[in-house]
Amino acid sequence: MATWLGVGGTVLSGTSQAASEPEHPLEPSPVRRIRLGKTGVEISDLGFGTFALRDSDSDVALVRYALARGITHFDTAEGYQDGESERALGRALQGERNRVTLTTKLWASPSDREPDLIARLEESLRRLRTDRVDFLLNHAVNSPERMASPEWQGFVARAKRDGKIRFSGMSGHGPNLVPCLKSALAEGQLDVVLVAYNYIQSPDFLDSARVWIQQQLGAVDWVALQPELVQFLSDAHDAGVGVMTMKTLRGARHNDMRAFETAGGTFAQAALRWVLSDPRVDSAMITMRTRTAVDEYIAASGGKSPTGEDVAFLARYEALNRSTQCIQGCGACVQSCPLGVPISEILRVGMYQRDYGEDVIARRAYAEMGRPGSVCQSCSGTPCAEACPTGLPIQSEILAATRRLT
Repeated sequence: MATWLGVGGTVLSGTSQAASEPEHPLEPSPVRRIRLGKTGVEISDLGFGTFALRDSDSDVALVRYALARGITHFDTAEGYQDGESERALGRALQGERNRVTLTTKLWASPSDREPDLIARLEESLRRLRTDRVDFLLNHAVNSPERMASPEWQGFVARAKRDGKIRFSGMSGHGPNLVPCLKSALAEGQLDVVLVAYNYIQSPDFLDSARVWIQQQLGAVDWVALQPELVQFLSDAHDAGVGVMTMKTLRGARHNDMRAFETAGGTFAQAALRWVLSDPRVDSAMITMRTRTAVDEYIAASGGKSPTGEDVAFLARYEALNRSTQCIQGCGACVQSCPLGVPISEILRVGMYQRDYGEDVIARRAYAEMGRPGSVCQSCSGTPCAEACPTGLPIQSEILAATRRLT
């Protein structure tokens, strides 16, 4: 059995009183325990996403609160908050290893070598204060070469053999996601996947909401975006691959919906219920920033079916935001710019800054791209004008994101 490592490598055991005894009595949790594909590992159907988690006392207390409320799966990555997220989890879950499951992720390129990947994994384990993680994913894969790399494959085999990881796979949300997933599945490289997937990519939702949205928006060409992703998720699930999802809230513009929400139903709960009731999905990872959010999200877990009110919430969200939000992974715009501007990537990091409030992370990510959106200032906008299937005004959105990020 794996152990949590304390400061200086001291082995800690037992149960953390702070995690198991919250300040106030809590209501029974509806969170389900589900078996993740052929791995046989049981995880909570709602996972704590740590994209925004920092190594602070308040965030450590938040993780412990989520655990006390029944969330037992935690998703992190070596790069989240420059390692602070892993460190915060290490502190928060000290002494609770037998109650939780962990996913961490690292970005492995085709040029990375096995010893370096092992060293990076060991750094993650030190930050997490454990000797192994349950699931290790190649992070944000958008090129089949990354999973096909012999160095990555050798690293995964060695890490499994040494007991540092139990299962492996990939995460992704880019325009080449489906080809990457299909290639990795065909090569037997996927125990689990973590993919961007939400209600707008579900043909069932489009059928349910079509009339309502048409009344709000008029004539719109409603097609299922990324239909191959939906089919892949079905195939993967049938093959015993564990399917975890992210980006469930479709940009998470909560404030747009507050006027329509009641104590018994929110937009976030509607979006979560839709995904968690999808037979192709095992568990949903979602960033949690406050106890109120933890409670709100938990209320949507447990396998409840979406209601008519849920469909109305989601349809109204689309009516309000469809023309200004990029659908992650769609990829229809990728080849439209003759100068090679990475349209979907700029809009994605712009979303982090505008909708998620992660200004520092978004600005850094944009700077690492070389600030490519600036070339759009001198362009007519014609090449990409008709590229978006949902009518997103690409040039104006790129310029707006560029202004915010520079």
